[in-house]
Amino acid sequence: MAGLLANFRNTVILSVILALVMVVAYSQGPQGTDAAFWQAVLRWVHTFFGILWIGLLYYFNFVQIRKMPEIPAELKPAVSKYIAPEALFWFRWAAAGTVLFGLLVAYSRGANYAHEALTFGLYGGLAPTDKGFTLLGVGMWLAIIMFLNVWVFIWPNQKIALGIVDGDADAKAKAGRIAMLFSRTNLLLSIPMLTSMTMTQTLFG
Repeated sequence: MAGLLANFRNTVILSVILALVMVVAYSQGPQGTDAAFWQAVLRWVHTFFGILWIGLLYYFNFVQIRKMPEIPAELKPAVSKYIAPEALFWFRWAAAGTVLFGLLVAYSRGANYAHEALTFGLYGGLAPTDKGFTLLGVGMWLAIIMFLNVWVFIWPNQKIALGIVDGDADAKAKAGRIAMLFSRTNLLLSIPMLTSMTMTQTLFG
């Protein structure tokens, strides 16, 4: 067992297999594999990517960005050349997976449901019963903005700051600051976004 756990890939593969066994077990319920079952599968994948994305966002902001100034200069290349590029790979693709599967979850509940959420309840006319759509729409659009920040601002500038794309010292410093500010923007947006996603599901279904 220790040998298996020492290997990252094998640990993840086994974890996914165990999860799929549970998914199959859920399919044996009275609902079978109806629309609600597949919606649950999509929500599971959406949640996995969301945890990976926001977990890495919080790692960058709670740990790496704060502690980098304290790291001796001779040790910083270990972070910038090895840890940060790997973390950013999972970070940006987890962001894409979160938004993609989140939209699939919304549309699995019907096109009208998704359109109501994406328009804050305005699709088809705003009604008093649309409050849940308004609050969910806020969270969805915050997540989409965060996703765009990752791919349009954070990743392109991190490539310069980390030396993946050529740039002089001034360009690297400027790019690093831009990436940091947009990462902090995503940190700012993340907590209200999570509030929307979790409370809407509980209170409005």
